[in-house]
Amino acid sequence: MRTLSAIVLGLVMSSMAFAAEEKAARPVNTPPEGFKALFNGNDLAGWRGQAPDQNPYQMTKWSSDEKASKQKAADDDMRRHWRVEDEQIINDGRGAYLTTVKDYGDFELLVDWRMTPGTDSGIYLRGTPQVQIWDPNNKGNGADKGSGGLWNNGDKAPGKWPKVRADKPVGEWNIFRILMVGERVSVWLNDQRVVDDAVMENYWDRKKPILPTGPIEFQTHGGEMRFRNVFLREISPEEANQRVQARKDEGYKALFNGKNLDGWIGDTKAYAVKDGVMVFTGKSGDIFTRDTYSNFAIRFEFKLPPGGNNGLLIRVPKPESGGTYSGMEIQILDDTDPRYANIKPWQHHGSVYGIAPSQPGYLRPVGQWNFEEVIVDGSRIRVFLNGTRITDADLGKIEKPVDEHEHPGMKRTEGYICFMGHGQPVEFRNIRLKVLK
Repeated sequence: MRTLSAIVLGLVMSSMAFAAEEKAARPVNTPPEGFKALFNGNDLAGWRGQAPDQNPYQMTKWSSDEKASKQKAADDDMRRHWRVEDEQIINDGRGAYLTTVKDYGDFELLVDWRMTPGTDSGIYLRGTPQVQIWDPNNKGNGADKGSGGLWNNGDKAPGKWPKVRADKPVGEWNIFRILMVGERVSVWLNDQRVVDDAVMENYWDRKKPILPTGPIEFQTHGGEMRFRNVFLREISPEEANQRVQARKDEGYKALFNGKNLDGWIGDTKAYAVKDGVMVFTGKSGDIFTRDTYSNFAIRFEFKLPPGGNNGLLIRVPKPESGGTYSGMEIQILDDTDPRYANIKPWQHHGSVYGIAPSQPGYLRPVGQWNFEEVIVDGSRIRVFLNGTRITDADLGKIEKPVDEHEHPGMKRTEGYICFMGHGQPVEFRNIRLKVLK
């Protein structure tokens, strides 16, 4: 099992290697090792048009005929305004947005771009606006701060504005490196970090987190834009988990040693430990931490079998009491399985069971490791799945649970932490906790 220090060192070394390679000259449209070219240098194969500001939630409601008709219109408009010359993608400042046919989740994106004076452009991530590109000599809207900020974030949100103005003079080539894991984005412009691991807000519905997957789009209006060296590296679940785990990791201590169940009590015979993984093996059975906790953050990885069901019970009063209602259960569930097609919103993975619903759709495919963080601070409970916040509930403001049951546990301020076995072989590893004041 890799230690966190090894994980962090690996990520640092990877970034250093990238920086060294970036400084070295490379042939145009030849991707660095590990990257794939999204643009082949010859034509727009792999790209389509998309009409400006089309809401992805509305697009899912289109009929197949309506979708085909709108796509043809967008493609025709794209071909009128986008062309390829000298191994460059060129836009005249108008028309549909140039959009990848494929959707992406976690990725590292490299893009060279060059503009004419007065131009305003941007790069949509997962179909959401946008990493800003504009002439820093433009007046108004904060253009003088430079390119690279997450322009559609709220005015006071981190990442809205670039940390430094790193643009080269208009007419010269600029280089973006964009890293997106979960809902967070980092941006480097010409080797300077201008956005540092900031949450990218969901422009389409600010009450929801950004969509888990979506296309890359080049938006442009107001002047000629050129792009080249468009390379992308899809980030694996393993790497994504390591990156998320390394965020603000100070103060976390292991609850599970990867060898045995020392430090746990309850039905320990229902769980087996092998190769650093704790797996439920019984028909039922709950295991509890030896100590009680009030305010804390717990991080762990889990892997679900098809239809897998478990639960993280928090602030339970005593081990023998167990149960969803004596404490509070954070649902652990393969809610993509057909058997759960008709469950209630408060039963989805990450929900505070019966009390507060989560945002579904952020689980990885069955059989892959997921990373989860649950932060319990006073009456507020937040759940982050694979780097995206899917639950944020202040229980002190909830007068009546949505399932209309009595939940005495939602008023508790301290108790044990428990994994609740429900019959399926759900696996856990890297269980770590930090006590909050």
